[in-house]
Amino acid sequence: MDQHDHADGAVDMMTPHKKHLGPHMKWTRLRMANADDAGRAYQIVQTLRQALAKYKDYRVAMDDGYAPLHPERKPKHYHFANKQRRLMAKVRFDPAEPTALLYKKAGDGYELEGAMYTAPRDMSEDQLNERVPLSVAQWHAHVNLCFQPDGSRRRMTRKQLGGKRTMVTESECQQAGGRFVPQAGGWMIHVYPFESTSVKIWTH
Repeated sequence: MDQHDHADGAVDMMTPHKKHLGPHMKWTRLRMANADDAGRAYQIVQTLRQALAKYKDYRVAMDDGYAPLHPERKPKHYHFANKQRRLMAKVRFDPAEPTALLYKKAGDGYELEGAMYTAPRDMSEDQLNERVPLSVAQWHAHVNLCFQPDGSRRRMTRKQLGGKRTMVTESECQQAGGRFVPQAGGWMIHVYPFESTSVKIWTH
């Protein structure tokens, strides 16, 4: 979870980009489209596409310091995270050096789908916009989480939460014996540079 390094503000529900609108996701607001932002986003995608070409072989990615998070699980996307690049993302943005690579399982290996950029949790939306234009895409953060009380990053089970699917408030989490975390990690954004349309490229 800390590799998801995955600004206060309400979740903006008026956007075509995202599907995850639950209480555990926070999104930046989608701004008005403009030509300058579209051009900047295009350059980011072109740079990323070129940088990712060699990582179509996941073994090359691992040689460059990317390691799969929770390989024992079966998620939709496998995140191969790079600790060094995550640290660098705290102080600068380089579109050619994403914090994580996104793969899907393919036989005995992995097929490259895209990448993930990260940013510090205390960044303002204006600062995030300087990295990736908010008229094209939205950064997201994981919020209102209820973890096991042992200090681990394991979420409380539905049984522990009294059958509830979600746990939103700190008091609810504490009553269930859990450890409430307002926001886990920082901001993040997924990019799929090999897709054919802007909406698909910047979807989550």
